[in-house]
Amino acid sequence: MKSSTGEPYAVPPDARGGVWGASRRHPGAAVAGGCPECQNGRAVSTQGVCVRAYGASPDLSISRAVWPTRRIIGWPADALPPGLDPADLDWSLHWSPSGGVDPWASEPVPWRTAPLRVVDAGMPDALVARMPHLAGFVALSVPADLDAGEVARGQVAVMAHQASGRLVNASGVQLAHLLDEIYAAAGQAALGASWSDGRPTLRVWAPTARRVALRLSLPGEDEVVPMTREPDGCWAVTGEASWRNLSYLYDVEVFAPTFGRVVTNRVTDPYSVALRANSTMSVICDLADPGLAPEGWGEVAGPPLEHPVDQVIYELHVRDFSSADKTVDAALRGTYLAFTQDSLGARHLRRLREAGLTTVQLLPIFDNSSVEERREHQEAVSKERLKALPPDSDEQQRYISARRDRDGFNWGYDPWHYMAPEGSYATADAVDGPQRVRQVRAMVDALHRLGLRVVLDQVYNHTTSAGQANNSVLGRIVPGYYHRRDDVGRVATSTCCPNVATEHRMAQKLMVDSVVLWAKHYRVDGFRFDLMGHHSRGNMVAVREALDALTPERDGVDGRGVTMHGEGWNFGEVSDNARFIQATQGQLGGTHIGTFSDRLRDAVRGGAPFDVDPRRQGFGTGLWTAPNASSANGNTYDQKDRLLYYGDLVQLGLAGTLADVRFTSQLTALSCRGDEIDYNGVPAGYAWEPDEVVNYVDAHDNETLFDALTMKLPLTATMEDRIRANTLCLALATLGQNPVMWHAGTDFLRSKSLDRNSYDSGDWFNYLDFSLTDNGFGAGLPPEVDNGVHWRYMKPLLADPVLKPSASDMRRAHELALDLLRLRASTRLFRLGRAAAIKEKVTFPVSGTWAQVPGVVVMVVDDRVGDPVDERWARLAVVFNGSGWPVRQRGDFLGAGDWQLHPVQREGADALVRQAAFADGEFVVPGRTVAVFVEPRVGVST
Repeated sequence: MKSSTGEPYAVPPDARGGVWGASRRHPGAAVAGGCPECQNGRAVSTQGVCVRAYGASPDLSISRAVWPTRRIIGWPADALPPGLDPADLDWSLHWSPSGGVDPWASEPVPWRTAPLRVVDAGMPDALVARMPHLAGFVALSVPADLDAGEVARGQVAVMAHQASGRLVNASGVQLAHLLDEIYAAAGQAALGASWSDGRPTLRVWAPTARRVALRLSLPGEDEVVPMTREPDGCWAVTGEASWRNLSYLYDVEVFAPTFGRVVTNRVTDPYSVALRANSTMSVICDLADPGLAPEGWGEVAGPPLEHPVDQVIYELHVRDFSSADKTVDAALRGTYLAFTQDSLGARHLRRLREAGLTTVQLLPIFDNSSVEERREHQEAVSKERLKALPPDSDEQQRYISARRDRDGFNWGYDPWHYMAPEGSYATADAVDGPQRVRQVRAMVDALHRLGLRVVLDQVYNHTTSAGQANNSVLGRIVPGYYHRRDDVGRVATSTCCPNVATEHRMAQKLMVDSVVLWAKHYRVDGFRFDLMGHHSRGNMVAVREALDALTPERDGVDGRGVTMHGEGWNFGEVSDNARFIQATQGQLGGTHIGTFSDRLRDAVRGGAPFDVDPRRQGFGTGLWTAPNASSANGNTYDQKDRLLYYGDLVQLGLAGTLADVRFTSQLTALSCRGDEIDYNGVPAGYAWEPDEVVNYVDAHDNETLFDALTMKLPLTATMEDRIRANTLCLALATLGQNPVMWHAGTDFLRSKSLDRNSYDSGDWFNYLDFSLTDNGFGAGLPPEVDNGVHWRYMKPLLADPVLKPSASDMRRAHELALDLLRLRASTRLFRLGRAAAIKEKVTFPVSGTWAQVPGVVVMVVDDRVGDPVDERWARLAVVFNGSGWPVRQRGDFLGAGDWQLHPVQREGADALVRQAAFADGEFVVPGRTVAVFVEPRVGVST
C-alpha cells in the first residue's frame, strides 16, 4: 500500500488488535496512539499518516455485507486491504436479539456467533445473474444448521479477523433478500383487512418482529389484541363484525438498526384502504360495503379502446381542476366531488372528449404525507394581495413559499399509504374515515359518464421517508427491508426521496396488490408509473399479469383493457441494469407497457429540461428559422444542422419511435434505422410496437408549453405566432402513431408564470382557468428554490404585457387544439396500431432529398399498401411547417393524385390553414402551420 502522498509505508498495529486500512495524511495525525482530528482512538498515526480501515472503519451502523440466500453471505472485496487474501482470514457471523454487538469486545461475548467459510468458487453465477451488484463479492458459506430466520430478527454483523486475532473489518448485514427466500410464501398472503362472513381478518407482514398486537380504538379507551405469528412471517387476528369502521394501529416490537436496539413502533397499516384525518390511524373498512358505493356506481364503465394507440390523455391535478372554478359549489372546489358537477371544467372536458380526447390522467390521489387534510387547519392565501403586485415581482413567490407547507396544495408525489385515497381532496365531512372511498368512486363515475377513461398516477419508486421517521410506515414494520440500500447500507435517494426496493418480493407485492385494488374497487382504466425505470421489467410484467387476470364475471372489470405506461428514464443506483433489468425505454418490448418519449419532446421544444440557458430552440420553437437572442443556439451553420437533426427525431416520433423503422435522414441524407439515430449517446428509436411509447410536448414536470414558447420564441413573435407555434407543437405529438398526452390547459395556453417545478407552488402558480379568461402568465417570478437561476431571463418576459394572452387568444388556441383532436380521431391512418403497418405505410419521402426544406417534415401514410385500414382515404400527407414563413414543398415525387385539404381543416377554426393547397406538384403551406392533405379512394365522395 501507499500513503495518500504516494509514499510507501508500513501499517502499524492498533493497540486493540490491529486494523488494516487505507490511509490519508493530514495535520495533527502525528500523535502516537490515535488521531485527534479523526476523533478515533482506534486509528493509529505514524509519521503524520492516519491509518484507517480500508473503505471505512469497522462500523456496525453501516451494512456492507449482503445476505442473499440462507447459505451464502456476500462481502464486498473492496472492503478489505489490497493484497489480502480473504481465504487467509477468519470470518464470523454475530447476532443478538436485542443488539449490543461490539466488534472490539473481548471474549467471551454475550451474543451468539458462528464461523463463516470462504467459498473458493465465489458468488454463484445464478445468484449474480439475479443480483448483478454482487458480482465480485467474497462468498461466505453459512453453517447448514443455522436458523437464519431467527438470526434475522435482531442485530446481525459479519467480522473478519487475521489468524492472530487482529480485527480487519466488521459490518452490519443487509437482510432483505434473505427474508424474501425464507418467507416466500407471504407473496400469496391476503394482507390488510380481508372479510369472511362479515368478520374481518387483519394481517400484516412483519417477519423480524418479536411481537405484534392490534390496537383498536374504542370509545374512551384502546383495546390491545394480540396477533398470532404465521409461518410466512405474517401476524394475523380475526375480529368481530362490530369491528367494522373502527380505527386501529399495530404495535410492532422489532429490532431497529438505526437505533441499535429493540423498539415498539405504533404504526398504521401499509395496506390501509381507509384512514383517519392526516393518516393518524387506519380504519377497518370493507370496500364491498354498499354504503361506500355512490348512486349508479358501476352502471357506466370507462369507454373501451379499440387499440392502446387510440389513447389521447389529458393530465390533470384534482385540486387544479376546480379550485378556481366559480361554477363549482364553494365547498366542493378542489375536491373529488367537483367532477360530479356540471361546471365549466366538466364542459371543457366534454368538448375535448367530443373532439377526440379519450382519457383523463390524474396526478396522485393515494394518501400522501405533505398536505394538511383538514381544511380548517390550512392557511388561506390572500389572492387580492397577490393580484396587486407587479407581474415580475418576487414578492408572490416569497409569500407562497412561506405558506407552502400549510396551504393545502401539493402534487402528491410523496406516498404514505398506497391503497387509501388522499384526504385533502375529500369534502370536510369525509376527510375522517371511509367516505373518501365513496367520493373517489363518484369522481371516477362522473368521468366515465362524460365518456372518458381514468388513469391514475402511481409512485412506487420512493416514499416520503424511511427508517424510524414518524411517517415511515414500511420502515417501522420491517426495518431495512422495503428501501433500496447502497454499498454501505444507506438508503438510496436518487429519486429525491428514499427509494423503494421493488425488486424485493414483498415490495413488489405491495405494488401489484395496490394496482389491482384501484382497478378492481375503483374501476379505473389505466396507470401511469412515476420513475418507472427504477423498477424492474419483472415488476411491470407482474403488474401486467395481475391486471390481465381480472375478469368481468369475477372482479367486475376486464383487466386486459387496463393500460400501463410510465417514465422509463435510466439513472441512479439502478442505471444500466446495475441491480436488475430495468423497466426503461427499449427494455419493455412485448409487454404493451408504454414509456414517455423525451426524443420528440426535446426535438420539438429544443434543448433539454435542465439546460443552463432555457432559451435553446427546437423544431417547434423557431430554431434557425426564427432565432432568438440566445447565444446558446450557436452559429447559423450549427443551428441548421441541429434543426435537421431535430427533424429526424420528429420523423422518428411520428413513425412510432420504432427501433427498426427506416427512413432517409434529413441530416445525413442516408438511409437509417430508428435505433441508428443518436439521442444523447443512446439509440433514439427503441420501441418494438407503437403502444410502447407515449408522445408529449409538456407535462406537469418542467415549464408548460406556453411558458417554453415564451422563453424560446423571439420577442418579435406576435401572439398569433405564439398560438400557431402552440398548435404546431401539439400537432407534432398528436398526429403521430403513438398514444399522446396533453398537459391540462395546454390547449388554451396555460402558464405557470414560467415555474419549472410547481409541485408545491400553491394554487397561485398552478392556476387553471376553464373560463378561458386568464392563462396564469404574469403571476410573479416563480419560486426561487427551483427557478432562481433563470430569473434573469424571466423577469423582463413577465414584465412585458404583450406576452400575456387575452381571453380571445385563449379561446382561439383552444379551438385550434380541438381541430387536432378531430383530425386524429377522423382516421385510423394516424393510429395504425402495428409496427408492421407503420413500416409499410408511413414514409417521409422528402427527407434527405434536394427538395428538403429545413424546419419542414412531410409524412405520408399510404393505405394502398398492405391491408387497408381506412374506407375513405387512399393516402394521407401531412406537412409540418415549423418555419415562420410559407413554404412551397415539392411533392411531385408522390405521383398523380387528387390531394385535398382534410375536411376537418376545410371546415375548422383556422382560416390560415385553408390557404394550404397542392398544385403543380407542390404543397403550399403557411408558416407555423400543419396541413393535412388526403387523397380519396376511387368512388368515395368527400
